[in-house]
Amino acid sequence: MDFGVFNLLQHRDRTKPPHEVIAEALAHTRLAEELGFSRVWFAEHHFSNYSLCPSPLIFCAQAAAMTKRIRVGSAVLILPLHAPARVIAEIALVDTLSGGRLDVGVGSGYQTYEFERLGAEMSQNKAVFNEMLDMIDLGLRQPNFSYRGEFFEQPQTAINVRPLQSPRPPIWIAGADPNSHRRCARDGYIPFISGGLENADTIKRMRDQVTQCYEQEGADPAAMPLGVLRFVCVSDDPAVIDRYVEGARFQKRIAMSLRHRRETMVDDYMVDEVPFPDEPPLEQIAKNIVVGNAAAVAERLCSEIELYGPRHMSIYFAVGDLPSAAAMTSMELFATKVVPMIEAHFGMPLAKISDIPMPTPKMLVAAE
Repeated sequence: MDFGVFNLLQHRDRTKPPHEVIAEALAHTRLAEELGFSRVWFAEHHFSNYSLCPSPLIFCAQAAAMTKRIRVGSAVLILPLHAPARVIAEIALVDTLSGGRLDVGVGSGYQTYEFERLGAEMSQNKAVFNEMLDMIDLGLRQPNFSYRGEFFEQPQTAINVRPLQSPRPPIWIAGADPNSHRRCARDGYIPFISGGLENADTIKRMRDQVTQCYEQEGADPAAMPLGVLRFVCVSDDPAVIDRYVEGARFQKRIAMSLRHRRETMVDDYMVDEVPFPDEPPLEQIAKNIVVGNAAAVAERLCSEIELYGPRHMSIYFAVGDLPSAAAMTSMELFATKVVPMIEAHFGMPLAKISDIPMPTPKMLVAAE
């Protein structure tokens, strides 16, 4: 397995200029490569402080230009907000510019606030997403393609810059939709699930649902390359841990407001922070996510790796208004202390840990 860094570029502190948030994300990218992380991911969101990244592909191109080895990825491109042929061409271009280091994470979107302002219809997001995914696969694999669907009709079109990776860059599908997980099983895409503020047992249940989708499609769940997004903070300072946990709650609060159309904008684009229904107390959030000193984080992650078997774990190091220096220290402690402890626990290098057999739901039932 491997670990990556997820960049949401959240803007909580209105006194901090947006360009500083962007500069910090790029600094985290440089550090991620220096520390040996496998990937850096950049989100796509629009018109609010939930994220200051409207174009993950532009960020990926910049990140690739300032690094040599680390892979760069979109997490995610919100497909219904894009024109299919244009996004195919841009994916191929960024894969070329990066030297074949691009990972393409895609999703259907959930923030109606964004869709309204970009002229897209939220009620059709799943259907549009699936047609666009068809087109992206065709356009990246073939020198020219055409398509006719319910929403798109593409005449014979050549994508003149071809991706370097063959037959195409890896495609990751984010979300909890079983239809998307079945597509992963059928078409060789990579399922990417988010742990949110939930505990490890909840992530295990999510993994089991993906496993069942693979079994329904006749695919081998043991070969499933699962990606998981997780909140993790490594620090010896309780004040840093408290601020990180509070920042994770802030992120969830404004995400829930945007998801359920409860958003109220103040000062142009800042989403007013309000508690969400059934919000757990900070103490429970701290227990659910992975925070603590290096030994505590390593112990938690070893148990989680054994429980739900991720092939890739992408980590929120920067959340809310956590100072950039604290996020970078957390990254350094993770790479220099946590990862060696994980490797010592399993008795093998990180890259080989994914070879450990994972129990499927059927095996667990038989064991009980």
